[in-house]
Formats: sequence, structure tokens, C-alpha cells
Amino acid sequence: MDPAAEGTTTISPQLAERAERSDLHTLGIEEEYLLVDAVEPRAVETVDEVIDQVPEQMRASVQHEYLRSQIEVASPPQLELSSLYDSMRVLRTTLADAAGRAGSRLVAVGVGPASGPNSRLVDNPRYHRMRERFGDLSPGQGSCGTHVHVSIPDDETGVQVLNHLRVWLPTLQAATANSPVFGGHETGYASWRSVMWERWPTVGPTPYLQSHEQYLTMIADLQASGAMLDEGMLYWYARLSASYPTVEIRMGDVMPTLDDAMLLAALARGLVATLVQEVHAGAVAPDVPHPLLMAAHWRAAKDGLEGTGIDLATREPRPAWRLLRQLVDYVRPELERHGDAELVTVLIDRLRTRGTGAARQRALLAKGTPVAGVVDWLARTTRGEM
Repeated sequence: MDPAAEGTTTISPQLAERAERSDLHTLGIEEEYLLVDAVEPRAVETVDEVIDQVPEQMRASVQHEYLRSQIEVASPPQLELSSLYDSMRVLRTTLADAAGRAGSRLVAVGVGPASGPNSRLVDNPRYHRMRERFGDLSPGQGSCGTHVHVSIPDDETGVQVLNHLRVWLPTLQAATANSPVFGGHETGYASWRSVMWERWPTVGPTPYLQSHEQYLTMIADLQASGAMLDEGMLYWYARLSASYPTVEIRMGDVMPTLDDAMLLAALARGLVATLVQEVHAGAVAPDVPHPLLMAAHWRAAKDGLEGTGIDLATREPRPAWRLLRQLVDYVRPELERHGDAELVTVLIDRLRTRGTGAARQRALLAKGTPVAGVVDWLARTTRGEM
């Protein structure tokens, strides 16, 4: 996502009023995609041509990303998960059709699986300043993630929610893993994007913060240090939106199916809603040491859901799937209150049966499918054909 512009749609007054009356939390999602050649698996720099093919009435939800082989969509905020699904289905289908007319394919994958030349920057003055200061920290053809926005009552509550979120985000990261292949080779990681993304100086777990004032001071100090150009480069795994009254959860790969994306969105909302209640009840977030948080995120990137995670409450290794089930049980009351529990049960069973995007790509490779075939599968899955 363009770090300076967190989406392009604003919440309507009617939706905001309904959310306030009902004490429910709205949510929205942003997805970044890779553009690949219509025949070959390599990425192509067709973002301008694709955007030109998007119908005018949908342009507000589509935007450039950092590289010319990437494109991003942002959903309108929603109360109903089914409405969010419908909105994202239309956006994915519309963008896939536009990519086809521009001679390319839309692929929901964390990094470019096939080898090929590095993509050039989008011609944006801010991006050129980023390259000038930070160098080539995004080699390859594009790094594509998913960001979920969940509404919060105020910034002070939001900062305390960020503190509580820290122990749960490695598990959500494992569930989104969708980038095991890079440059034509299996990397040994379920999410190679996570490894590449950590090159940027402000990427990592959100620090433990005492107040919103400290949050703002930290942003100012990081800008003064030169580690980021502006607030948009605050790449913590969860942060307060600079534009909307939301917590933004942003550590995950873009996922191949809408089922996967909707599961993440529902769990993110259930988690934030649960933690708002905890904050209001005076619960104190555990101050887990930063090295242990980093280890948990590394484990999530390495194994995805198919291996081992770290239970940050006990500090012991646990099967990653058990940790995800534990998270679902923890947020179930809020899933039920928001009307998401039944669908989450279906989606978690589908994820268990199919595996993460990383697991499905690895299964194809294990059968002898070439990388080009994996990219074909990703393109069809992104369109909803698989």
C-alpha cells in the first residue's frame, strides 16, 4: 500500500452512526497484488495500463503501490462481513478483468515466485525519496501484503489495544503465509515476504507503549532519526491509522483466496473488539520481551500454520494450529456479537482442509509442478476459479 495514503474510501456518516449506536466495530481490508505476464510467470510493469482499464466508478478503490508490477485495492468500511466479502469479490474480479485487458494477470502472492528483472519504482516523488534514502530495500518484483482496519473508540484506547495485540499477531501472521517461492526457488520459509520486509528500519512488532502521547513522540523521534520519511513509513505490525479512527493490522501476506482474507478480517475484528473490552476493564497487557516477539514472528514466517509457533503466554513451542484455535476460542464472544461466528467456523475448517497459501504452493511443487504452474494456479485462485 502507498504508505502515505491509507486507502481512498471514507466511512459514511450513516455507517458511523450505526456503529456508534450498536457498539459494533467496522472493518475494512486492503490487498496488494502482483501483476504477471499473460503467459509467462514473470512479473510485468503494467500497473498504469491496468488502472486505465478499471471502470471509472471503481477507480477510487484502486491505486498504485511502490513498484510498477504491483497494484492495490481498498474496500469501503463495513459492519457486515458478508458485505465486505461482496465488496472484495467485485474488486478482485474487476481488477483481474482489467489486468487481462492490459495483457497481464492479477496474482495474490506475497512475493514474485518466478525469476525476472527487478521492477522499477512507480514515478512518484515520495517513492524516489524513499529509494534515495534507504537504497534497494525492496529487490525483486514486489512485496504484497494484507492490511485490516478495525474501528476503535479513541486513540488512547487504540494504543492500549496495540499493547495487547502483540502476543497474538504471530499466530495471525502464520495463518496468512503465502510466499514460499522467490526467484524460481523454494526458500524454506512459508512467508519469504516477511523476511524481505524486515529489511526496512521500522518494520517489526509494535513497541510496548504507555500512552498515545508516547506513540506520537515515538513517531517524531523516528522521523528525526531518519529511519522514516513520514508517519506513513511506520511499518509496525499493528499501528493506529493516520487517516481513520482504526487500528491497522498489517503483518500478513496477501492471501490467495477471499476465504482466507475474510477469515483474517473476522479474527482481526474479533480480537480488537475483545481487547477494547479488556482495556476498558483495566486489564494490563503482558510486556513480552522484544527478542521473544521477534522469535515468534520468525517462527511464523518459517513454518506458517503447518509447523510450530510460540505460545507467548507460556513461552513454550506449540503447534501453530493449536494457537490459532486458542485465538478463535478467545475471541468467540465478539465473533458471535458481530455475527461472524458461524462463517468463521466454516472458514477455519476450509483453511484446515486446504492449508495456507504457502502449504498449497508447496504441495504443487511436491507433485512436480513447475513454478510457472504455481503462478497459473495463483492467478486462477485470485480470480476465484479454484
